[in-house]
Amino acid sequence: MADRIAQRLLARLRPPGRQAASARRSHARLSSSSSRLPPHERSFPAYFVRGGTSNGLVIREDVLPAFDDARGSRRGNAAAVADAMRARAAAWTPVLVPAMGSPDPQHGRQLDGMGSGVSSTSKICVIAPPANDAERADRDVNFTFVQVGIRDGRLDLAGNCGNMISAVGPLAFDLGYCDTTTTADDDGSKEGVVRIFNTNTSKLIRSRFRVAGDPPRFCPDGDYAMDGVPGTHSRITMSFIRPAGAKTGAQNGLPTGQAVDMLSRRPGAEPSIPASLVDVSNPGVFVLGSSLGLAEATTEDGNQQVALNEVAAAIETDADLKATVDHLRREGASRMGMDPDTESVPKIVILFPPSTAAGETATDIRCVALSMGQVHKAVPLTLALCLGAAARIPGTLAQQLVAQAQQNPTSASEGGSGTIVIGHPSGRVEVGTTLDETDGTVLSAELHRTARVMMEGKVFY
Repeated sequence: MADRIAQRLLARLRPPGRQAASARRSHARLSSSSSRLPPHERSFPAYFVRGGTSNGLVIREDVLPAFDDARGSRRGNAAAVADAMRARAAAWTPVLVPAMGSPDPQHGRQLDGMGSGVSSTSKICVIAPPANDAERADRDVNFTFVQVGIRDGRLDLAGNCGNMISAVGPLAFDLGYCDTTTTADDDGSKEGVVRIFNTNTSKLIRSRFRVAGDPPRFCPDGDYAMDGVPGTHSRITMSFIRPAGAKTGAQNGLPTGQAVDMLSRRPGAEPSIPASLVDVSNPGVFVLGSSLGLAEATTEDGNQQVALNEVAAAIETDADLKATVDHLRREGASRMGMDPDTESVPKIVILFPPSTAAGETATDIRCVALSMGQVHKAVPLTLALCLGAAARIPGTLAQQLVAQAQQNPTSASEGGSGTIVIGHPSGRVEVGTTLDETDGTVLSAELHRTARVMMEGKVFY
């Protein structure tokens, strides 16, 4: 028994090449014919993780069915990326869809798989080491994000997931994809540093986190509290490098060239809803709650307040309102040159000023986001990044709201600060954005998350 435990520990610490070879000996790459085996014989190794306010599977690419042009897509050419994402979806659908318990058209609960019936827990991360020296020069791990449709079982690889990516860096470090560490503080504590290349968007993310031991490993325990997650954990800092234009190529973050566009409330209607269409990290359609009739209520003490949980409930129960929101998202997608039938991007975000009610935690702006047609219980991290950047881009709806809020003593940030505090239904999140002062290009966006591995084993499908 002791020998087996020691062998497993050593296997975890092998460099990526040696570890991958060992993994192939114990669990060969799945093929297209694997799905014809009986369910009790079909499985693949995986990790079940929490990343931020999401959870899902992390899988090594070398155990999944092969697909065409796996490496060509990582050169960043938009057409090559799109082709490779379609190839991945076609090859991986027979494995990943049943593994998550989809499709589940009748119940939408994914009870027969690893999902749990909400978009934030129907997620998969696929990781792979750099393919060659050219890739190794600027990254330590390649990461592909997969959103699994709950009811229809469709694999959506159109965008990134900032919450789940918070788990990728620490896990890749522990698996030996890189061993870069820095001295973080005067007390001699160490930080692991992992450069992550997201294949969906061809963008780089730098992940930093506390490590300890010899050899060093990620330390999940800490005193950082993150809204939406119980308890405290070790802080993970993620820097998204040049995140603008992830899907549209607009380096200033504005695909239409306008800070505000007018969208129609329903098909065929005159444009009457102001919206900011922004592409940073993941594209978003931002509209004001007041434009949808979700205005603030005046309390007895004269303060303005709207409860985000009430907004979320109203959207879920009001079919007309939900249809309006979906139409705005689709029209915004078309305006940005994107496919409106792709549910994962762009997402739509409803904006509100910070509450002035007594006892409310200070924020600069508040929001309710929808993901895959569902109201998000917090906020998708890539949308928080997008909103944080939008709040720094002159003329956007977000920038106007934040500018007004920062003149109010209840605002969380000082005027001109690069950090924006965003309120969401589960709490708040801080986003720091750095712009090029000469041309307004978004140089980087930074925020903090927590993550941990909850299980390692085989997933049967």
